[in-house]
Amino acid sequence: MATNTTLTADIIAREALMHLDNNLVFAKQVYRGYENEFAKKVNGYEVGETISIRRPTDFTVRTNATMATQDVTEGKVALTVNQRRGVDFEFTSQDLTLKIGELGERVIKPAMIQLANSVDTFLAGMYSSVPNWVGTSTKKIGSYADFAKAPERLDEMAVPQDTRSAVLSPSDHWALLGSQTGLFIQDAAKGAYRKGSLGEIGGVDTFMSQNVLTHTSGDRTNAAIDQTLTSATTTYSAVKDSMTQTIHMDGLGTTKTIKKGDVFTIADVYAVNPVTKAPLPFLKQFVVMSDTSSDAVTTGDADITIYPALIWSGAFQNVAVKAGVTDLNDKVVTWFGAAGDQNRQNLVFHKNAFALVMVPLVKPPGAVDVSRQSYKGTSVRVIPVYDGTNDVSKWRLDILFGGGAIDPRLATRISGSV
Repeated sequence: MATNTTLTADIIAREALMHLDNNLVFAKQVYRGYENEFAKKVNGYEVGETISIRRPTDFTVRTNATMATQDVTEGKVALTVNQRRGVDFEFTSQDLTLKIGELGERVIKPAMIQLANSVDTFLAGMYSSVPNWVGTSTKKIGSYADFAKAPERLDEMAVPQDTRSAVLSPSDHWALLGSQTGLFIQDAAKGAYRKGSLGEIGGVDTFMSQNVLTHTSGDRTNAAIDQTLTSATTTYSAVKDSMTQTIHMDGLGTTKTIKKGDVFTIADVYAVNPVTKAPLPFLKQFVVMSDTSSDAVTTGDADITIYPALIWSGAFQNVAVKAGVTDLNDKVVTWFGAAGDQNRQNLVFHKNAFALVMVPLVKPPGAVDVSRQSYKGTSVRVIPVYDGTNDVSKWRLDILFGGGAIDPRLATRISGSV
């Protein structure tokens, strides 16, 4: 006679962990190595734990035999574990004598899909720190030529070609898929059906996720720099930790909104190759780091915090200003897309652009039968609470994580042309 096994916290936690890991998309494409830094903590983890990550340093190359030592200037990025997510459910004693497969499909799997989507949505929100954006506003990616603009931009910006990934919205995924040959569709559709993967396109592992977010641009108009902005305005040493800068604009329109994640260019300010410092044939893009409103003055002025800060020269140079230009005052600012445009935030990025840290929560004093399970950096904690009056077991399942845009230079947003 067959007997069922009473399900324990360990069994349920392992089942939950499996479903959670299987349903993550963004989380599997970003850097996960910083968990080791948090692993040094012995007695569990708490919200607010922070580590500092060093920014890579740059140097200039001398052109003669005379030694010229350079200061090693290292910035840092803070990564904080401050995101709590959880799903709570209850089982009767009868439920807990079912096979784990039955309970997993009926309850645990749907709960973990929601939890995985929550983690991926958090990571998808990192688009707002990425200044590079190729394509045409509001257009879908309808061809390989559209898609290729993203790895091309990464190549221009000297981004390493290994471990590149793309995460596309469903509409862009299907628009791109429909534009390919029958053979490509067959191979890509297999991966898409199983894992939301389109396979490798142009050296980029490409995935689909319904968690790709939509960015709605502010209702600002094209404006101009309204301050003295020269090569002496900002040095790398002054901004090395944030890499942000506050600039003053006018001409935005009266009481208009400038949204976090809006992207713009400045006339006569070009991008440079980060390694060679050679000017590139397109304008440097900057991203707004926080929501802002212009004032009620007719011209509509505002102080706007942007990334990256403008570094005109030296080892960390990131802009090339047109010959003869010494001051950016009155230079025209042009926004990507029109006011109020809505764009799906497809991302193509190197693994090191973003980071996710997921750590096991502490076992609370007094809690009984607590289970913490981890697999490839993904961790869950399960705690049962028994209601003896109603013979019901209530279960809380928690995860603790954090993340950040560690090096947004290694990513680009992408729109299409159709």
